[in-house]
Amino acid sequence: MDTLTKEQRSYTMSRIRSTGSKIEDTLRKALWAQGYRYRKNYKKLSGKPDIVFVKQKVVVFCDGEFWHGFNWQKRKYNIKSNRDYWIPKIERNMTRDIEVNINLKKEGWKVLRFWGHEIKKDLATCVKKVIKEL
Repeated sequence: MDTLTKEQRSYTMSRIRSTGSKIEDTLRKALWAQGYRYRKNYKKLSGKPDIVFVKQKVVVFCDGEFWHGFNWQKRKYNIKSNRDYWIPKIERNMTRDIEVNINLKKEGWKVLRFWGHEIKKDLATCVKKVIKEL
């Protein structure tokens, strides 16, 4: 059961930002430390990728599990409040992620997506996958 009031939940959700999350910063710092330079939240591309290597045409998205629907078929049943809002919103995010991937690939970009838990638990592998595409 949710122990927060509606006002507390609203305040908490309002603090969540679309850029500069811990998972993004963690991956960025690791790549920077390896000597790789990139653009952040590149607005010229669809989906505004978190990390962009323009010359190599590689984009990286760092997806939070809640917002992008990790293990969605099981997890959507855990949403207890405001289901009429959250379920369609997250499903639309998932659809948009697919559309963004397709559009970027059509334009010749290599697209990498990492879940937040992948970056937290195995940063070295995520960095290796990015470097391999470069």
